[in-house]
Amino acid sequence: MYIPFVASFIEKAGAKMYAVIETGGKQYQVKEGDVVFVEKLDCEVDQTVSFDKVVAVGTDNGLKIGTPYVSGATVEAKVLKNGKSKKITVFTYKPKKGSKRKQGHRQHYTSVKIEAIKA
Repeated sequence: MYIPFVASFIEKAGAKMYAVIETGGKQYQVKEGDVVFVEKLDCEVDQTVSFDKVVAVGTDNGLKIGTPYVSGATVEAKVLKNGKSKKITVFTYKPKKGSKRKQGHRQHYTSVKIEAIKA
């Protein structure tokens, strides 16, 4: 299967290996050396994490797409930080009723650095 967007991405990136991983209900396109902010993981700082839900792996030989995941492919990452993102304000109201509610939210995240893509 030929996908023009992915093929052009490989050419522009200098034919580096990349992967699409799934964690926390979201998908992330990562390369070695990338720092990614993902949903909070139950890990300590400087611990190594392995993502085994690899949806696709792109190399200079082509693109390998999983059904739903690529078998035998893993992405190794190192946890840099656990933290909270910036505060957002949630404000709801009902017009003409005098009802309003103001609420804040800070999403927890884990910052990881991608160290190796094994496919």
